Amino acid sequence: MPTALILLAAGQGNRMMSDRAKVLHEVAGAPLLAHAMAAGRALDPVRTVVVTGHQADAVRAAALDIDPEVAVVEQAERLGTGHAVAQARPALDGFSGDVIVLYGDTPFIRPETLEAMAAARAQHAVVVLGFHAADPKRYGRLVMAGEALDRIVEYNDATEAERALTLCNSGVIAADCATLFELIGALSNDNAAGEYYLTDVVGLACARGLSAGVVICDEAETLGVNSRADLAAAEAAFQARARAGALDNGVTLTAPETVFFAFDTVIGRDAVIEPNVIFGSDVTVESGARIRAFSHLEGCHVSRGAVVGPFARLRPGAELAEDVRVGNFVEIKNAQVAEGAKVNHLSYIGDATVGEHANIGAGTITCNYDGVFKHRTEIGAHAFIGSDTMLVAPVRIGAHAMTASGSVITTNVPDDALALGRARQEVKPGLARRLMDRLRAEKAKRKGH
Repeated sequence: MPTALILLAAGQGNRMMSDRAKVLHEVAGAPLLAHAMAAGRALDPVRTVVVTGHQADAVRAAALDIDPEVAVVEQAERLGTGHAVAQARPALDGFSGDVIVLYGDTPFIRPETLEAMAAARAQHAVVVLGFHAADPKRYGRLVMAGEALDRIVEYNDATEAERALTLCNSGVIAADCATLFELIGALSNDNAAGEYYLTDVVGLACARGLSAGVVICDEAETLGVNSRADLAAAEAAFQARARAGALDNGVTLTAPETVFFAFDTVIGRDAVIEPNVIFGSDVTVESGARIRAFSHLEGCHVSRGAVVGPFARLRPGAELAEDVRVGNFVEIKNAQVAEGAKVNHLSYIGDATVGEHANIGAGTITCNYDGVFKHRTEIGAHAFIGSDTMLVAPVRIGAHAMTASGSVITTNVPDDALALGRARQEVKPGLARRLMDRLRAEKAKRKGH
């Protein structure tokens, strides 16, 4: 059965105390919206519709950046979740299949749970995702009639007996597309809030003789983000899940609680991640690599057997081949470092290519920016770059070439050549002692006054 997704992302989120739309706040380096869309992608939907409202242009741009194929519609007036879903109808014109409604501020529903909902559609016209809440609070309640779902009651409209129920509504719902919009068309706003509730489609379905069912998930999957405290809890929940997943997949985390993953971090088995490592977006660490303590990685690829850190920074475009060594206080940006090369101490390598088994001495800097344009540095295989070398790009250091320590290199160095680019040293015998004696005498004279 083909599936379409409707993702509701129109809310303002007043409790966030923010000028940003709620769904654009980030967990693990990605907007909440991206997490919700990623969960839905497991169903391989033929169409995805994102319903915007507050800060519609910004949310539209974010949705299209995440997936350029999504359709984006706007709910100009916020008249409830049922009204929001109704705005997606034109974008699903001609679609025949199931629709699942998701929420942009509920990031942790597992793909397996959505697959269970899709499977449950074979038995029920409408399927609702529910959970047993430890503290039901103000959640809507699922009122059952035996094994079937009879209705959903919002907290404001519930009786005391209904409020005592612990089976709660997540808001996620699945139905045949035609059935869903037919039921939405029959919604009323005759309730305490004066809104068109999506949840009322269950009661309407049952009144028409259609069956409704419930798929129950763990409460943690339904965590919604409505405040900064919720956002912090969501971050903690994501990190706990990511750390557990890494350990289960054969990654060594020597202090798991200190490692922070991004939304899309990929780490191979037998990699070792030491304490206090932070991953930004778009990082892949291959099997057998080691990321040492207090390193920060973003937009980079670390190959098998490479060692990074401690206290290293890999920025976007950093590509480390097998058995590369990147040591303490080294920053690499938009650079390809070939197999076996070493950049062990206190260096910046940016917009560069480093050949295999090259050795970059401490304090080396690729001077890649002239104030307007970036320029590249090429360092050949087996080259040796002496400590405190400034490589003023664009420049090429040949294979097996060498630069002397303290050099400023401004022109290409041929293969096998030695380049020296430093000021000539002069030695003044006895001058140091005479100078210091004079300065000390001047200091004593000033004290005397």
